Amino acid sequence: MKRKKQANLVCQYLENISRTALERYQEIIKKYVRGRYGIYSLYRKNKLYYVGLASNLRSRLRHHLRDRHAETWDSFSVYLTIGDQHLKELESLILRITKPKGNLQKGKFNNADDLHRLFKNDISKAHSIEMEKMFCSGMSKKRKIIAENLITKEPKGRKRTLAPFINSRFHIRMRFRDKLYIAHVRRDGSIIFAAESAEAERLKSKIFNSPSLAAMAITDRAMNGWTCWTYERAPGDWVKLDELRK
Repeated sequence: MKRKKQANLVCQYLENISRTALERYQEIIKKYVRGRYGIYSLYRKNKLYYVGLASNLRSRLRHHLRDRHAETWDSFSVYLTIGDQHLKELESLILRITKPKGNLQKGKFNNADDLHRLFKNDISKAHSIEMEKMFCSGMSKKRKIIAENLITKEPKGRKRTLAPFINSRFHIRMRFRDKLYIAHVRRDGSIIFAAESAEAERLKSKIFNSPSLAAMAITDRAMNGWTCWTYERAPGDWVKLDELRK
């Protein structure tokens, strides 16, 4: 079986070229970068000074020979990309990691979730659970059971299989025979089909306790729901449901 060729982000690059070479051999450099998309970086004494993106790298580099950065750099690198689909995001990523002195703005991500608040909440929950466990001798019997369940997360009896792996409601989807099936996973781990799902009329009002049972309702045969269904781990990043258990 032939392996599918992976698409490249960077297709060509030119690194550590002196400013003098740009000034003296513009026609040669023009041949490589004119009208090309890409990321470029300016350096001073081998230290990163500025990062930028351009849809015409030749024009942008010439501009930096006389703009406010003109006397602040002595070499450059260029990285040519295929199109500009991820160019802005790539520039933002570089800016946030390297924080070059010459860049006035911090890179922004348009469709990415900042996990900082979620991380703080999870730390706070974990701390509360630890405290409950330490001082459970003074608790009522009911609170003691709740604390123990939070710590161990061990399902008792026949429980909804997704329950131990979720904190909040989210969507899952599955494609079968060219139809897209969409379902909601609720906070208690139960699964119900969404109104926009294929065959929603047939599947509505039914509640499933596992992804495999929900998949079986679609295919009419035994299925491993952990590998059939996908969920959005991050904006645009759909992965198999089985990733939750890893």
